[in-house]
Amino acid sequence: MLNLFSLKQEKKDEAAGGGRTSNKKKASAAQLRITKDINELELPKTCKTEFPDPNDLLNFKVKIFPDEGFYRQGQFSFNFKIGDQYPHEPPKVKCEHKIYHPNIDLEGNVCLNILREDWKPVLTINSIVYGLQYLFLEPNPEDPLNKEAAIELQSNRRLFEQNVQKTMKGGSLNGVYFDRCIRS
Repeated sequence: MLNLFSLKQEKKDEAAGGGRTSNKKKASAAQLRITKDINELELPKTCKTEFPDPNDLLNFKVKIFPDEGFYRQGQFSFNFKIGDQYPHEPPKVKCEHKIYHPNIDLEGNVCLNILREDWKPVLTINSIVYGLQYLFLEPNPEDPLNKEAAIELQSNRRLFEQNVQKTMKGGSLNGVYFDRCIRS
């Protein structure tokens, strides 16, 4: 459908600019929404955002520093990629570190219901950050991506905690090398 209002505005812009057409790119719905979400972020003291390219709000990092639970003293970084369909589709979120966690696999994929079947457009980046933070406070062995860690959490919490601490210091467990992610 032809939008007459935008055509009239383009003609006004051309006249004001000496006949030149504007090269300014319009923001997509995803860009507008993510800008709103980021402006309204209310992160707890255990989280912070990082924008490698300040002009690209669709790709950023969230760092989580749990201060309690199995993962206290850890430092975990997540990449957020916002697609063109946001907020109708959830962002892609991946952990940068290889960690021993029931809900994060060894490739960094995250098992969080609001990033899958329970996503709704009313949810925000804030909701996701709080969901990620909660995974570190209360790992969920009922819906695992790392089945070995989940079974261990259910059957022997003490051994699970020892393995979490061991892997957070960096090194191997069951033939898998884990990144050091203890805060200095």
